[in-house]
Amino acid sequence: MATSTQQKMLRIGHSPDPDDAFMWYALADFVAPDGMRLRPKVDTGDYRFVHVLEDIQSLNDRSECAELEITALSIHQYPFVAQQYALTSCGSSMGDNYGPMVVAPQSFAMSQIKGRHIAIPGLRTTAWLAMQILLAEHGLSQDDVACSVVPFDQIIDRVADGQFDAGLIIHEGQLTYARAGLECVVDLGQWWTQSRGLPLPLGGNAIRRDLAEQMPAICGVLLDSIRFALANRDEAVRFALQYARNIGPDLADRFVGMYVNKWTLDYGLQGRQAVLRLVQEGIAANILPDCGEIDFVTPG
Repeated sequence: MATSTQQKMLRIGHSPDPDDAFMWYALADFVAPDGMRLRPKVDTGDYRFVHVLEDIQSLNDRSECAELEITALSIHQYPFVAQQYALTSCGSSMGDNYGPMVVAPQSFAMSQIKGRHIAIPGLRTTAWLAMQILLAEHGLSQDDVACSVVPFDQIIDRVADGQFDAGLIIHEGQLTYARAGLECVVDLGQWWTQSRGLPLPLGGNAIRRDLAEQMPAICGVLLDSIRFALANRDEAVRFALQYARNIGPDLADRFVGMYVNKWTLDYGLQGRQAVLRLVQEGIAANILPDCGEIDFVTPG
C-alpha cells in the first residue's frame, strides 16, 4: 500500500446522511463528530479519499464545473454532466417500491395538487424529476404548482408550520414525517415501481472522466468500502448514527437497509434499465438533455 505522502488525493462528495456515511465509513480518514480519529478500513491503494459533505442539491451544483473527482449526484443531474462524469456501477440509491414522498398536513388526490405551494429539495433532484413526470400523467406541468427550493432537512418542519401546502421529502424524512402530523399524498418510489415494474434510481456516484484509466481501480476501492460496511453492519451503523437527524439506531439501520443493499453493490441489468427508462422519460418530457449512451464504470 502506498504511503500517505505518495497517495493521490481524491475528493469524494456525498450527503451528510446515514446511508452515505455507512457506505463510505471504510474510507473515512478524519476526526469523526464524536471526536474519534478514523483511518481507512480497506486498502485504498494509491489513493487517499477526502470527504466533502454537502446536501445533494449542492453536490449537483458542484458537478456542473466538475470540481470533485468523485461525487454523489442525482440521476436527474447526470445527463447534464455526462461529458464530465461517468456513473460507477456501485454506490447507487434505488427506491424499490419506496422513495421520495409528497407529504401534507392532510392528504389529497394528485388531481387536486394544482395551485398548491410545494417545498422541494432541489430542481435537479430525482425526486423533482419523478414528480414532474407524475404531474404530466395527470395532465399538469410544473407551472401548475408553485414550488420553492428548501433545504431537505427543513421541509417537514416548514410544511408542518403552514409555510407550504405540501413538501417533497427525501432521506430519512421518509420514515419520520408522521411525527410532525403529516400524511403521505404519494410515494413516488411506490408509484414508479408499480407503474414501470422497475426500481426508481434516485442517486448515483460518478467519477470524473479525466481520471481515465484510473477509474476502474477507484471504482474497486469504492466497492470494497460498501462491502466492508455490509459485512460489519453494526460498526458502520454506529458511525452513520452521527449523521442521522432525529432517528435512533433502529430507524437508522432500517434507513440504511433501504438504500444500501444489492442495488448499491451493482446496478445489475434491471438497475441499468431503470436508469435508462428514467432518463428516456425525462428526455421525452423535455426535462433532460439527450446525453447519449449511459456508461457505467466497473471495478478493475
